[in-house]
Amino acid sequence: MNWGYKILIVYSAFVLGIVFMVYKSSQQNTDLVTTDYYAKELVYQDRIDEAKRTSLLSAPVSIVEKNRQLEIVFPKEFADKKITGSVKIYFPADEKKDAVKSFETAGGRVNMPVPEKNKGFHYVQVSWVADGLNYYYEQKINL
Repeated sequence: MNWGYKILIVYSAFVLGIVFMVYKSSQQNTDLVTTDYYAKELVYQDRIDEAKRTSLLSAPVSIVEKNRQLEIVFPKEFADKKITGSVKIYFPADEKKDAVKSFETAGGRVNMPVPEKNKGFHYVQVSWVADGLNYYYEQKINL
């Protein structure tokens, strides 16, 4: 085999590599983290205020995963208060794996089932209202 064929083989391998990379990159999911990011940015200061209010509580919100269930326990300030809110399991890489549950409790404790498809790194976002005040807590968790 002379050097001309060797150059042709190397060039062909290079072209096939580029074509393969273009194909794989066109199959990649390029969705935005959220579709309404501008509207959420406008009210983000409210979220910061809610998180600050939560940080002033006597203890943080406890979020523990047991047997594909999330157990959320609120601080003792909320033991006898009526709490309404929502829990969101947020998976940054795939919107289809997000799960949301609304709740209403007076016991200071909420349980949420974790869908079987949810495995990996998630954010658990808890927002709730008690005595007319809004609170927000977020925790990273590996399911």
